[in-house]
Parts: sequence; structure tokens; C-alpha cells
Amino acid sequence: MSKQLTLGSLFSGSGGFELAGYLCGVKPVWASEIELFPIRVTTKRFPDLQHLGDIRAIDGAAIPPVDIISMGSPCTNLSLAGKREGLTGKESSLFFEAVRIIKEMRKETHDTYPRYILWENVAGAFSSSKREDLRRVLTEIIQIIEPGAEVPACDAKGWPYADVILGVGWSVAYRIVDAKYFGVAQRRRRVYLVADFGGERAGDILFEREGVRRDFAQGFRTCECPAGGPASGAGSAIAFVPGALKRLGRGIDRELSPTLRASVSDNSPPAVAIDNHPADSRITVRKDGVVQTLSARMGTGGGNVPLIQEPRAYNICSEGSNAMKSSNPRSGIYEETTSRTIDTNGGCRGNGAQVVVTPAYVMTAGSFTQACKEQSPTLAARDYKDPNLLNHGYIVRRLTPTECAALQGFPRWWCAGLETPKPTEEDILFWSEVFEAHRCAVGKSKKPKSRAQIVKWLKHPHTDGAEYKLWGNGIALPCALFVMQGIVEADDTS
Repeated sequence: MSKQLTLGSLFSGSGGFELAGYLCGVKPVWASEIELFPIRVTTKRFPDLQHLGDIRAIDGAAIPPVDIISMGSPCTNLSLAGKREGLTGKESSLFFEAVRIIKEMRKETHDTYPRYILWENVAGAFSSSKREDLRRVLTEIIQIIEPGAEVPACDAKGWPYADVILGVGWSVAYRIVDAKYFGVAQRRRRVYLVADFGGERAGDILFEREGVRRDFAQGFRTCECPAGGPASGAGSAIAFVPGALKRLGRGIDRELSPTLRASVSDNSPPAVAIDNHPADSRITVRKDGVVQTLSARMGTGGGNVPLIQEPRAYNICSEGSNAMKSSNPRSGIYEETTSRTIDTNGGCRGNGAQVVVTPAYVMTAGSFTQACKEQSPTLAARDYKDPNLLNHGYIVRRLTPTECAALQGFPRWWCAGLETPKPTEEDILFWSEVFEAHRCAVGKSKKPKSRAQIVKWLKHPHTDGAEYKLWGNGIALPCALFVMQGIVEADDTS
């Protein structure tokens, strides 16, 4: 009987690595996260998962050893959208806590667990801190298996988009992975790094396969780039292989995911992806039809929520009926509603059909007016950079949380049904500890949550803002699935 690989997830977030592992036959054992809503999601989806709380309080020698540790450490200080403090920033420096835990587990298990490390982060890691941060990440991970080793700095051209580092009995590989090549309508470039502490299969995991199982569309063709010769490096057991897949994605533009469709009918025109600029009210139509990267700032005011253009819905008042069809701008689904009879000032009053444009989400000066609550103000020229957006019959609206789930490749129901109508004493005790860990870590509240507040939250934990933030911080599932499947196929211990 083959051995089942096990997974521990640091910075668990949306539970993407746990789900990717589960789909590949890997057993998720424990997870570390402090954000309340993501923990609520993973406790519902993986009821047997052990939650370890704040990463700073975890002793790697005291937790269950696992074969794989994934860590999508905070990108806040590495991202191009931030102040770029790098790995020394308050949030991104938590990467070193993850390394500490791995070292403690390796020491406790006599260098047996974990065998694999999977690190994911923003592409800004290539350039932050004057290109020093990626070198630091590589050095810290290699020093887990080979203390004292140092990765040399990159040359004047910067880091290659993919590379492999080989040692005696171990290997580390990294590459840029863009979600738009893996079946989702979102351009989301991320660094994926895999360390194999028990062999030289890291390159096989990231580079050698032609597609992914489980009905995911083929994501990329393996480029036939010859590897360069070994280069010198500090540490006697390290050999660098530059040039491996330096440029990825050539010749696969025709395999891009189609533009996100928000309309109900397959015969309807497709939605158009639009870039919006959080600093002002400008928006730009994307010619490739792929929406911008989901941002962790989503839900904090609307400015960073991706926009799409779609056909405007119409209310039809017909003879003898007050029933009409209207669009729900939050879901993109047409539903039956009830309309008052329109008088002579508005049209029909029972004779003949009259078309009335339904209010919808429309952006002006960087903000939105919501359908069915107030009419949109007059559109201003500053609202739109591209005049095509003013075509009759189209509206611009932000993506709904459910559509953001789809853009990350997750099931649309991933954040649904999270309520606990009647919390048990065990539930309340667990969540009291979760809330307290969050309060201490974030430091914004001086008072712990009361029992009544916790019960109330458990009954209604979902908000759009919390889900937007979850998806903005989360990973694209198909990319994680691709890498996780590579680990399973390459593993030789089962």
C-alpha cells in the first residue's frame, strides 16, 4: 500500500494549497492563519484540519510532521503596489518564522520532514530591495539543508524568470507562473518555488510536464530551451543552472482563457475586462480581455475591485402584467421581480411594451452607486478614458465576490454556507481563542470579544468585504494544483 503524502499550510488564507493537495490525494493535516474569515472557510471545508493560529507561536518540533509545507507568506512589502520595504517589512518578514518552523521540524525528525517546501509570492520579489529579496529567500531555504551556503547576487540583467539550483541530494527550483495560462480569465503572475530536500526532482516538478490532470486545460508547453552550464557559487555542493526556461509561455497566446462572461446567455456579447486605477477615476479597456490581478485591498472601498463591461438589462412592462425581468448586478443573474405600473409620464400603463433602463452599478469619480437604491448620477467625461464604454446598452460594474472566486479557479460555493446557527460550547471556546489570537496579532482592539459577539458572528460570518479580501490575498487554484500534482508525481517515497 502506497504512502499518502501529508501537507501543512502556513499562511493558509483561502485554503488553496489545502484544496490543491486534497484534489491530488495529499492529506491536509494542519494550517496556520490569523484572519477570521479565512479560518471560518477552512474549518467548514476541512473539518479535520488542525488550526495552529499565529505562526509566531508555533513550535515546529511540537506539531505533527508533514511531507510538504506550503507557505504563501505575506506579499505586502514585496508587491509593486506597496511601499516595498522588502523582507524586512512587518508582514513579509514573517517568511523567516516559516523557515524557523521548518528547521525545528527537520531537527526533531532527524532531517526527514518536511521533504518538500512550496513557496508562493508576488513577482515583485524579483526586484524588491534592489533585487536582494529573492536571493535572500533562496539562501534561507537552501541553508535549511546546507547551513552556510550563500546564493550569489543576480547579474545586471536581473533574475531569470525560471531557474534550478542543484546540490548533493537536494534541489530548489523557481519560476513565474501566470494564472491566465491555466484556464482562468485573470492575469496573475506569481513566483512559485519548490525545494526537494530528499532528491533532485524540483526541476521536474515545475518544468517537465505538458499539462495537468483532473480535467484542467493544458496550461503550457514545456519550452525546449537548453540549460546553460554550471556556474560557480558559494558552498561546495551548489551548482547553478541558468537559462532554464528563461522565457515561458511562448506560442501559447491562443490558449488564453476567454474573457469572463457575466451575462446569462451564451449568445450574449462577452463582458469586457477593464483596468481601474485606485488613485483616481480612470479606467482602461484591456485588449486581451483578461482582468487585472485581484488585490488584497478589494472590499476596502471599491477602488481596487476589478471592473467589467456587460450588456445593460432592461425592464419590460407588458399589457396585463406587472412582472418584469431585471438584472441583479451583484450576481449577473436575471431574476423575476415586481414592478409598479408605469404611468403616462413613464410610458405604457398597460398598453404596449415600454423599455425602461434598470439602474445599475456605475462608477463616477472612483465610487459606485448601487442599483435599486439610488439612480446613477450623470456620467462625467472624467469617468472613462475609453469612449467605447459609453456605447448605448452597456454598463460598467465591479466583479462580485462569487465572480472573484471563479477568477481564482475555486468553486463558486467556496465561501457559501459558513453559518453556525447554534454554536456549541466547543465552538465558542475554539473561536474565542481564534478571536484573541487575531486581536493580539493585529493589535487594533484593546478588549477581547464577548461571548455574545462571537455567537453573533458565527451565525453570520460572511461579508462581501471579507470575501473580497480573501480572494485578493489568495492563490489561483489551478496554479497550485499544477505544482502540487508535480510533487505527487515526482515523489519516490511512496
